[in-house]
Amino acid sequence: MKIAELPANEDARIEALHSLHILDTPPEERFDRLTRLARRLFDVPIAVVTLIDVNRQWFKSCVGLGDATETTREVSFCSHAILKDDITVVNDATKDDRFSGNPQVTGEPYIRFYAGCPIRSESGYNLGTLCLVDMKVRDFDADDRALLRDLAAMVEQELTAVRLATIDDLTKLSNRRGFEALAQHALGLCKRVSRPACMLYFDLDKFKQINDRFGHAEGDTALVNFASLLAGNFRESDVIGRLGGDEFAVFLTNTAMAEAEPVLKHFERAVHQFNQHALREYDLQYSVGVVEFDPAVHQSVEDMMQNADALMYGQKSQRRAG
Repeated sequence: MKIAELPANEDARIEALHSLHILDTPPEERFDRLTRLARRLFDVPIAVVTLIDVNRQWFKSCVGLGDATETTREVSFCSHAILKDDITVVNDATKDDRFSGNPQVTGEPYIRFYAGCPIRSESGYNLGTLCLVDMKVRDFDADDRALLRDLAAMVEQELTAVRLATIDDLTKLSNRRGFEALAQHALGLCKRVSRPACMLYFDLDKFKQINDRFGHAEGDTALVNFASLLAGNFRESDVIGRLGGDEFAVFLTNTAMAEAEPVLKHFERAVHQFNQHALREYDLQYSVGVVEFDPAVHQSVEDMMQNADALMYGQKSQRRAG
């Protein structure tokens, strides 16, 4: 068996893959529909949408392999397929030096035929494949290749749709849907390894006044600037999102309440410095509610968001009263 080389653009490719925030997400009908269609059109027992991560091949959709969700990258046929832009076809794996010793060929499921078409990101990186697998030797002609390319293009369209559905167009942060999904996943990881986590819920103060006095275009600029401050002053491992309107949230992984306080002080200073140098007729001001994860109180990220929102609103009400 030959282990596939890493693509020349591997670091950028992995970054593009991770930016989709799709790894380890639940099955989706939009992708399952395409693998079922591929299996039926080509009359193969297995069809898979694969994504090649750092050390594994993960299945976004898989029909014909039971409950399998991933394999190691070393035994992956698709890790070879992403090395070129054209379709990779293996008519008989037992006669191909790359795969003849592969445990998936010498043992279950005894792969003989493989055809994989690269799935590309919008920026042109090969993220994985739409692939077909059979336990018998097969031919694959030009018409078959054209059809597989068409189906792979449909997978690419669905990946784009997923990204657009979880990204806020204005600020390019995660939207509410994307934030909740990513934060829930991060919370699950923290719970699994018994690490703390905190939810920060932000709301811009006097945002309506900015819109009313300076116009909605300036209001959008204020939102973009605040989003940039959030993105620039929290860790890459933290989950940041615009929940809607002038509300934002940050989920801090492996962070207790005592550790969140200096983080917020640092952010406060960053906003103050921005206001000093922005040369605008208004300052960015905000209220924030902070909640530490408590398994006795919070069953989900949504519970934490509700608690933090209430605390934020209480802070905002006190400022108005003052």
